[in-house]
Formats: sequence, C-alpha cells, structure tokens
Amino acid sequence: MSPPELTDVRHLQPRDTAGWLFFGLACGATAVGAGLALSGSLGAWAIGQLFLALAFVQWFVLLHEAGHHTLFRTRALNRAAGWIAGFIALIPYPSWQRIHARHHRWTGWQDLDATTASLVARPLASWERLLVDAAWKTGFPLFSLIYRVSNYWHLRRLAAYLRAAELGQVKFGIVVSLAGYVVLAAAVGPLALVKAFAVGRLLAFAIEDPLLLSQHTHIPQRLAGAARVRPFGSFEQQAFTRSLRLPAVFSRLILHFDAHELHHMYVRVPGYDLRRIGYQPGNEVDWWTWLKRAKALPGSIFLFQNRGQTGFDL
Repeated sequence: MSPPELTDVRHLQPRDTAGWLFFGLACGATAVGAGLALSGSLGAWAIGQLFLALAFVQWFVLLHEAGHHTLFRTRALNRAAGWIAGFIALIPYPSWQRIHARHHRWTGWQDLDATTASLVARPLASWERLLVDAAWKTGFPLFSLIYRVSNYWHLRRLAAYLRAAELGQVKFGIVVSLAGYVVLAAAVGPLALVKAFAVGRLLAFAIEDPLLLSQHTHIPQRLAGAARVRPFGSFEQQAFTRSLRLPAVFSRLILHFDAHELHHMYVRVPGYDLRRIGYQPGNEVDWWTWLKRAKALPGSIFLFQNRGQTGFDL
C-alpha cells in the first residue's frame, strides 16, 4: 500500500479543542501527582510519583507538538504552551525549536543532525563503554539526561549548529528557564522539591529513554563529512526512522509519539491525528518485541553501530 499524498491529509489540521484537552490532561496529572507527593503519606507519595512520571512524559510530548505548531491552531497558543511544557520537561523552548527543526531537516545525515551526531561510530574509552552498557542493561535513565544536556543546554556544542541570531534566542531561553528554576526552588525549597518530584522525574526519563532511542538508533544512516549534501525529503526519511506500536491507550495519551515514521512523513499533521492517516510504515514494530531484542544488545553496540553491522533488524 502506497502512503497517502500530502494533499490527501490536508484536512488533518490542529484543533484547539484537542490541544486544550491534552494540555488539560497534563495539568491535571501534574496537579494530582504533586498533591499526592506533598501530602505527607508514604503511600500517597508513591502513587503521586506514578502520576508525575506520566505527566512529565506528556509535557515532553506537548513540547514536541507545540514546537511544530500542531498542538493548537494559533502560533501564540503553541508558543505559550511550548514555554510551559519545556520548563516542566527541562528543555528550554527556543533550544527545542531550533535543534528539533534541524533534526527534521537533516534526518538521515547522522553527522549533520545535532541529535544523532554524538552517536557517529567512534572508538569508545573503557569507562564510556562500561557506563553505556550498564545504563542500557539496568534501565538507568542516563540517555534522556544526556539528550537534554548535550542537545538543548550545551551552548558551546549548539554554536556549531546554529546561526548567531538563533544562538541568541537559545541563550535567552536558557537564562529564562534557569531563572524560573531558581525561583521555584526558593519558593518550595530545594529539598522539598527533590523529595516531591525527583523519583517521578527519573521514572519519566526511564520511559522516555526507549521511546527516544527507538526512533533513529541502530538504523543505517548516511555521513556527509565535508561534502555538500541535500536534505532527504519527508517521505525519504521513513527509511531512517523507526516506529513502535504501543498499547492504544498509552499511544493516545502521548499523542501517538510512537508513530514516528508517520510524524516524519506528515510533519504538519497533529500527533493526535497521526493514526487517522491509515498507513502502516515499513519500520513499525511492536514495542515489547523491539525492547526485548534491543536490550539483548550491549548499549555500546546498540548506540554506536547499526543493523547492517549487527544483524539486529526489527
């Protein structure tokens, strides 16, 4: 079955009602989780961490949608939602906008895409191999943390990918975000903040790790080097992208963030409408099947090699 043409999905446009629904769900889950976490009861605190973990994943996905201007109809609402979602997801909104836009432009060229360039094959120091292998084997959420720091906070690294005007916007976003965290810590108290939210944050990272790494990792990609190359078109990017099939309810809650091939092919379609396209891409795989197979590989192999080298082909 051939994928629908872009003109065939023009009716799938952002809707404010859907945007407010998912924004409200994230707010509600955050409020419930925070209330339980601060209640003083150990049992309520534990349940609160589960609510917070789900909410933090939702905020990350809302940041993704708002950055594409596909959560709400208007740019102003998307921008406001993006700043809020980015603050909670620990990613400054201007950093996300600039780097994620570059990701979509250069998907398939591993060394030109800032989010994948650090995974270009290279000799690893012994400590790097041990750390990566241990984190991947145990499920410790190292990769979501590194993903944030290196791609959205590391100004020296970002300067290599952005123009001066873009870098200025990124610096502004980082300063505003840091100021917000300082104010929040002063108002609540640093220890109280850690006690209430740290475990939920780590659980969210643990959920995001396989979601993020499933999308482009261990798939053969091109290297541009010093050559001038053209970006791959949106339909061409399917070959460099993988999708997971999550349980339907969870997929819906995270705006079908698992349907990553469809997102790259139809980038202007809101996440909450992706499954309405009615096309199943070739690299889509059941999430549990993929996770078991991927976890059987050492992390250093999974991250820095591809299926052409290992035979791991899902």
